[in-house]
Amino acid sequence: MFTCLVCGATESKSHLVNKVLRIDGKYIRVDHIPANVCARCGEETLSREITEKVRLLIQGQAKPARSTTLDIFEFEHPVGRTSEA
Repeated sequence: MFTCLVCGATESKSHLVNKVLRIDGKYIRVDHIPANVCARCGEETLSREITEKVRLLIQGQAKPARSTTLDIFEFEHPVGRTSEA
């Protein structure tokens, strides 16, 4: 039985989700992962079996479907400054 670890709801729906993981400083995206998604808050939960399959996939049992470069920007927010309306 499903119980959301975030909000405690017991209803979920099965969806295919995409996850971006950071492994050894490198970003990896895995698409179309079967997950239970909480009907109340949207928290995505993967089964142990699916988590293990994802781990094996990214540790060399498959080749990436495609590769791309990624530009990363950092939003700089002044420390200690509050917003003024």
